[in-house]
Amino acid sequence: MDFSGAGINLKPQHYDEAIALALPDTADKSLWFEVHTENYFVAGGPRLAYLQKIRELYSLSLHGVGASLGNPSLLTEPHLKQVAELVERFDPFLVSEHATWSSSQNAYFADLLPLPRTQSALTSLCDGIEKYQTAIGRPILIENPTNYLDFVADMDEADFLMEAVKRTGSGLLLDVNNLYLSSKNTGMDVNAYLDGLEGDLIGEIHIAGFAIDENFPERLLIDSHGAPVADGVWQLLERVLSRFGPKPVLLERDDNIPTFNELMLERNQAQSYLDSMTPLSKLAANSAPNGVHLE
Repeated sequence: MDFSGAGINLKPQHYDEAIALALPDTADKSLWFEVHTENYFVAGGPRLAYLQKIRELYSLSLHGVGASLGNPSLLTEPHLKQVAELVERFDPFLVSEHATWSSSQNAYFADLLPLPRTQSALTSLCDGIEKYQTAIGRPILIENPTNYLDFVADMDEADFLMEAVKRTGSGLLLDVNNLYLSSKNTGMDVNAYLDGLEGDLIGEIHIAGFAIDENFPERLLIDSHGAPVADGVWQLLERVLSRFGPKPVLLERDDNIPTFNELMLERNQAQSYLDSMTPLSKLAANSAPNGVHLE
């Protein structure tokens, strides 16, 4: 599906407004919605009924947060079965998960933890991706993590993710906010990171807001999804789009949820970036080799 509009991760309090916005005189064909997959692990009820109506009106993406792809031994059949049922029912245009781990020895951590970038961890991640893709019968996108500490690694994160994508036939969900935070928290080189990516393997982009934790010798930027998108993230988004061309862009907000209208205003800013790309700039982005910085 060739689609590059800007979307919002949909919350239950905004169901009715999203449906109303799809009326013929107000419909925005570029608007789409993403939901957290695990929030719809239910047998019935109003939540699934609302999502069915949303799917009839808009393109829909499923974004998982609980698979712990980096530890596939704990990726359970019941979890995968529920994902597969949602994929079959709603036919999302994108399905994604995080290239992280969040469970170990039957313990579950309420965070999405970066993997050690070793050959062993890469093999485990690929096993998790393949297990997930086999269960749902289609490729997925994997999302880059937020890094708070810089560990010794065998390879750069971009190389690690690209290798996982190529081995498994998956794609990359490039979270621009995560990349921005990783660069500020650990000194990760954004230019080198982007040089390591292949644009045709990027299937989606995320943007979000963050929080600042001052309780460290050097303040940490926390991936909170609880604030408006920061100027630095907007600037990085513009660079990414200029470099790789238009992609579906998703505005995430999971805490301090504002009104639907406020989210739409922020989403519209992302859409304006996509709309401003002329045919010539799209062609240049899609044909630029790695190492050429289009800024």
